[in-house]
Amino acid sequence: MTTQLLFYQNVTPVMLEKHRDLCVEGTNSYEFARSVNSVPLTAVEMPHAAHDYTIVFAGTDDTVIPVVILGVEGNENVYINDDGGWDARYIPAFVRRYPFVFSKSEDGSTFTLCVDDNWSGCNSEGRGQRLFNEKDEHAPYLDKILNFLQDYQVQFVKTQTYCKKLKELDLLEPMQAQVTFAAGEQRSLVGFMAVSRDKLKALSGEQLSELAKIEALELTYIHLQSMNNFTLMAERAAKRRGLGTATSNSDQASKPGGNGEIPKQTSTKKKGKAANV
Repeated sequence: MTTQLLFYQNVTPVMLEKHRDLCVEGTNSYEFARSVNSVPLTAVEMPHAAHDYTIVFAGTDDTVIPVVILGVEGNENVYINDDGGWDARYIPAFVRRYPFVFSKSEDGSTFTLCVDDNWSGCNSEGRGQRLFNEKDEHAPYLDKILNFLQDYQVQFVKTQTYCKKLKELDLLEPMQAQVTFAAGEQRSLVGFMAVSRDKLKALSGEQLSELAKIEALELTYIHLQSMNNFTLMAERAAKRRGLGTATSNSDQASKPGGNGEIPKQTSTKKKGKAANV
């Protein structure tokens, strides 16, 4: 089975035999995401996320997905405050679903609910919400999680359709961003892509109409507008370092390298038959 990771440490299929007494304690702490500088985003989230984040695209030649940039270093998230709270109006669904995640079978036909057993909120002492009730049936909390992840998966598939259209029209190009702090210290962020405004302007009326019909044109302009938030993110990084203000600029990346890089979404394969919930 495969599953997208990042801050997940010990992903285990949810099974009655193992998790009969498992409870999940609610918390306002997002410490688990403090060391990631980007997380995936679904297309439906883009209008909400564009108020707070820079939205770019990352991935491989085969698969590209939208991501939000969270820091200028590879292990930095400037949206988490000293108390572990998330300091933004919108929190990406990828983060909100933790410690749960769907794992997909090799042929893509089966999804298995998994949980990160290493998370401090998971316990067998009765703190928080139970996954199974006294009759060994799904507790309401478990059904709520399943519904949330099922909806997330539907939106993820729609997002893939949007990204495939961008690649089909050759609109994406490698980008890099430079951050200069007031003290003169500099950082560069690479490993991501953005829509080329020139290529977008060069599309035919028929191509633009096609994008508009699938709401891809609106999403693309939202992405481009969100690029203005990079300076706001850089200022957060400067404040955290005590370096005053910061300026930023972005351009087409000519070669790899830099201080921070948007990580590729990794996958884990585990042998054996997974239990389906």
